[in-house]
Formats: sequence, C-alpha cells, structure tokens
Amino acid sequence: MKNLCLGAELCPGRPFFSARFRQGSAVRIAAAILALLILTAVPARADFADGLAAYDAGDYEAAYQAWLPLARSGQGDAQAAVADLYLSGLVARSVGPNAQHRNEAAAVWWYQQAARCGHAVAQLNLGELRERGVGARRDRVAGYVWLALAARTGNGWADANRRRLASVLTAPQLAAASRRVEAWSPATDCPR
Repeated sequence: MKNLCLGAELCPGRPFFSARFRQGSAVRIAAAILALLILTAVPARADFADGLAAYDAGDYEAAYQAWLPLARSGQGDAQAAVADLYLSGLVARSVGPNAQHRNEAAAVWWYQQAARCGHAVAQLNLGELRERGVGARRDRVAGYVWLALAARTGNGWADANRRRLASVLTAPQLAAASRRVEAWSPATDCPR
C-alpha cells in the first residue's frame, strides 16, 4: 500500500497542498462565491416579483411596500417602479395643497436614483419629465441628456424623443447637452 500523506506536518519536505489541489480549490472557491452571489440576488428578484404580482392584482399599496425596501437598497427596477407609482398617483404620500407636485417630485427623485446608475427606462422617463417640467424645474438640456443616455442603450422611443427635442434646442444648448452626454458615466456607488 502506498504511503498516504495528509499534509506538510505529516509528510516533511512536501508542500501542504499540491499545486493541482490548490488550483482545483481556487476553482471551487470561485464557484462557491458565484453561487453565494446568485443566491443572495434571488430574494430581491422574488420580492420584486411579489410587488409585480400585487401591482397586476391592483394592490398598489402592497406593490409599493414590496418595492420600497429594494428601491432603498439601490435596486434600479424597484426604484423605477416606485417612481412610476408616485407619478401615476397610484400611491400618494403627500396630502393637501401641492400634493400632486410633491408626489411628482418624489417620482423624479426615484427616477434620478435609478438613472444615475444607468437604468435606461428611468433615464427615458426622467428625460421626459425634465423636458416638460413635471416634478422638477423644466430643463430641456437635462431632458436631452437623459434621453440621449437612454437612446444609447438602443431604446427607440428615447431616440425619437431625443431627436425631437434636439430640433427645439439652440445650438449652444445642444452643444452643452452633447458634452454632458459624452462626459457621463454611471455613479460609482451603484449596487452591482
């Protein structure tokens, strides 16, 4: 029977683990880390799906309650969904005079959170809202920037709106907007 060696302390002169074992371990460790990342993402998707089911059933408050924690943690789809609820008036956190404006401002804020991380739908919606002055001061240059960023992802609607808006901007406005588009990069604090 071959002499079994279980480690450096039991087999003097031999490394604790062979190179082949270390290489296999690295692959196994990488696979375990990947599995952990996937498994930790599953509850967030499940929670988002719960919100979507509630939304489809007409229970907008339950959808809001499912999506809000995800939105607060930086999940772009949830941020855009919460913004949609505010913008459409399906949930309202403000009452009294100017309540609609405050809810629109909340929608702009949530779209902004997702858009700055590269969420194309949020960029499109934010661009349209900034162009029209809904929920925030009207700013056609900012509207163009967000529409152009969404159009970069291949969104045809965003591109059509970007072209339409470009036709009403002055040459200096269009130049400034184009510089901002070219200089843009996603925020560095976005969840991956």
